[in-house]
Amino acid sequence: MRTLAIAGSTGSIGTQTLEVVAAEPDRYEVVALGATGRNLDLLAEQVDAVRPKVVAIADEAHVAAAAERLAGVEVRAGTDGLASLGAEADVCVNGVVGFAGLEVTLATLLAGRRLALANKESLIAGGPVVQRARRTPGAELVPVDSEHGALHQCLRSRDPHGPARVASLVLTASGGPFRGRSKHELASVTIDDALAHPTWSMGPKITVDSSTLMNKGLEVIEAHELFGGPAGADGVGIGFDQIEVVVHPQSIVHSMATYTDGSTIAQLSQPTMCLPISYALAWPDRGSAAFGAIDWSSLGRLDFEPPDLDAFPCLGLAYAAGREGGLAPAWLNAANEEAVAAFLDGRIAWADIAAVCASVLDRHDGAPAEDVTAVVEADRRARREARSVMGMSDPVGPS
Repeated sequence: MRTLAIAGSTGSIGTQTLEVVAAEPDRYEVVALGATGRNLDLLAEQVDAVRPKVVAIADEAHVAAAAERLAGVEVRAGTDGLASLGAEADVCVNGVVGFAGLEVTLATLLAGRRLALANKESLIAGGPVVQRARRTPGAELVPVDSEHGALHQCLRSRDPHGPARVASLVLTASGGPFRGRSKHELASVTIDDALAHPTWSMGPKITVDSSTLMNKGLEVIEAHELFGGPAGADGVGIGFDQIEVVVHPQSIVHSMATYTDGSTIAQLSQPTMCLPISYALAWPDRGSAAFGAIDWSSLGRLDFEPPDLDAFPCLGLAYAAGREGGLAPAWLNAANEEAVAAFLDGRIAWADIAAVCASVLDRHDGAPAEDVTAVVEADRRARREARSVMGMSDPVGPS
C-alpha cells in the first residue's frame, strides 16, 4: 500500500485527491494532512475519514483550535510543520496555493520522495533551486496539472534510451470565461464574471489566472522547467519557441507532443482533476477507477484557435519572463499573486492585473536564482514593487 501526505487538503486539489483515495481504498493510506486551518470543520471531517497520523496547520493562529478539535492526532505548526509532511509518506501531493508551496516542494524532493505537484508557482518561482533538489537520490516529480500530466503521458511514447525526437509541445487552454472578447470588451468585467469558468471548478486565484491567461503563461514556464532540459528522464531538450499554446474551449484535449516525423500524440479525457491526480499517485502504474472517460458517440466536436495576445497580454508576459530566466519568473509570479488578490479584494480592475505585472517585471534587476534565500528575497521585493505600483502599503497576497 502506497502512503500519501496531502498538503493543502481542504483546497480543490486536496479534496479531489481524497476522492481518488476513496475510489481505491485498498491502494493508498493517507498518513498526513496539511491545511491552513481556516476551514477546520472540513479538516476535521477529513481526519475522521482517513485517520492520518499527522496534521500540519500552516496558519499558526489556528493551531490551538485545531489541536483541541483533533485530539489524538499529532498537530504540527506553521510553514515548517507543513513542509515536514514531505518526508512523511511515499508520495506528497502539493496542493498548496501560490508561492507558499515552495517549501513543501523542496522538502519532499530533498527527502527523496515522490512529489505530485499541483503547486506550479513553486516550480516557476524557484525553478533553478527546485531543479537541484530534483537530483536528490530517490526524488521524483510527477505533475498534477492536467496539461503537464498530459504531456508526461504523451512523452512516454518515446524511447527513453534514444533520441528525444520531440519537435514541440502544445498546451491547450480553455480560454476561460472571456474567450472571444476584445480588449475593449474586457475593460469593465467584474469579479463574478472572472470567477465564472465555463469548464473547470477551481479556487478563486487560479480561476482568475485562467481568465487572464496568466495561468497558461505560468504553465508554459512550468512545461519548460519540467520537460525543456537535456534529453533524459523527463527533458526533451526544447526551448520556449517550441512550446505552443492553443485555445481549445471543450477542454477535452489536455496537451499534445509533436514529434520530428510529424506525428502528434495527445491525451484526451473529460475535464476532471481526479484523472491527473490518480495518474501522479499510481505512476508508473495506472489507477483502476475511471475518471473523465469519454463517450465518443456524443463527443461532437473539438475546436482549436490561437490565443488573442492583445486582449490577454499576461500570456506574452510569461513567455518574456521565462526567456529572461533567473528570478524573472519569481518576480512575475509574485506580482501576479498581489494583483489577483487586489482584484478579488475590489481594489483594482481586471484589466489592471496585466498592467501591474508588466510594470513589476520591468523593474526586475536580473539577479540570478542562486539559492532559496535569493528566491524568497525576489518574491518579497516583487510584492513590494507590486503594492507600490498599485498605490498600496499593506500586503494583499501571500508574504
